[in-house]
Formats: sequence, C-alpha cells, structure tokens
Amino acid sequence: MRDLIKTGAERLGIELSEEQVNRLIEYARLLKEWNEKINLTAITDDEGIATKHFLDSLTALGTGYVGGRVIDVGTGAGFPGLVLKIARPDIELTLLDSLNKRINFLREVCSTLGIDGVEFVHARAEDYGMNRAYRGKFDTVVSRAVANMTLLSEWCIPFLKEGGRFLALKGPLADEELDSAKRAISILGGEVEGVYEAEIPFTELAHKIIIVKKVRQTPMRFPRKPAIAAKNPIEQCYNLRK
Repeated sequence: MRDLIKTGAERLGIELSEEQVNRLIEYARLLKEWNEKINLTAITDDEGIATKHFLDSLTALGTGYVGGRVIDVGTGAGFPGLVLKIARPDIELTLLDSLNKRINFLREVCSTLGIDGVEFVHARAEDYGMNRAYRGKFDTVVSRAVANMTLLSEWCIPFLKEGGRFLALKGPLADEELDSAKRAISILGGEVEGVYEAEIPFTELAHKIIIVKKVRQTPMRFPRKPAIAAKNPIEQCYNLRK
C-alpha cells in the first residue's frame, strides 16, 4: 500500500511526505476496522483502497481549484475531502454527511491521526445550503458519486462564494450528465468551466471532474427538498428571468 500511494501520487504530480503516507495507511486500517461495524465501503482490499479511494480522491488536486475553505458534500467515508486534507493541510475542511455513523467514523480518524482544521456536520445538504453560516461561504465544493449532476448542482452550488468552484468527481457518463444539467447549473448561478480528465494510476480506470464556477448568487428558493427536486427539475419549473 505504501508504494502504491507514494508512487501513484507522484504520477499525479503530488509529493507526499512520509507522515502523509503514514496517515493514509492508518486511515485505511481504521476504514477496514469500522467497515466491519457499519457499511462504509464495498472496497476493502489494500490495493483497492489505495487506488480507487485515495488516488482517485487526489486527482481533484490536478484541477488547481482545491484551496481555502472547502466543503465535501455527502462525504461518506471521507472521499475525497479527508484525503485532500491529508495532502493539503492548509485547507479549512468541512465534512458533511446525512448519516451520523459516518460522521463519528470521520471524527475518530481525525482524532487518531491528529488532523486539525476539520469541521464535522451531520446534516442534509439541502438544509445546510439554506443556513446563513454555510450558504455562499466556501471557496471549493467537492463531491463524489452522490447523485446525478442536476440534483448535485442544486445541493452544492449554494455553498459557494461567487468566484468559487464546484468540483464534481464523475464517471464515464459525466458528459451525458453535464449536457442534461447545463441549464440547471446556470439557473443556480454557475458556469461550466470545463471537464478535467483524470486517470487513476495502477488501474485502467479514468474519471472526469466537472468544474463549475459560481458567477452569481443562487436564487433563495434553492436548494429544494430532494423529493421536490426529483419530481420537478429546475429547467422545467423555473424561469431564468425571475
């Protein structure tokens, strides 16, 4: 695992110290230990954790937009947010998830590894997107494998400051999802800057990171509750001129 992490990071243009690599290895140990009690991941082998979780998460650094105050929406077991924090200790990180058991796991990881500068939020994104302490306060929003791009944009873009970036880590259907989500992204105050293609070292996997810039404030009616958002897509129910 050590060689996979260190060499894989180097192939991504990221230099990790021995301390950072050791933290990731301990993170993996805790992930496997806790996964026996609660469902955190279906990937439990060392190679899979190193490549499909850790290196996959680190690809977000290649966009050049991970910095400042960062929130990981629907963080799950901490991917990509906590991995990015280990690689970039300077960021101020918020980990948000709707399941308290996952948040407790992440608290334990940070406590064990001595990681400071992390806020843990047990909440739904649609609720905290309306919270004045969080809405429009972040430089970067990251999210991986949470929902389709239209719904995900409604949950994530409200957290951004104007000029901030939303990085959506997506799979091979990213372009198709993006085509369907472009109008919604615009309504929410975003502008698509591009799609960053990332290959994961030591695998045949490649994914795409959709980069959205916040160019104006999100209308106050968003985000909506998931059931409402799913039944009434933004582009069908909202007049952009309002």
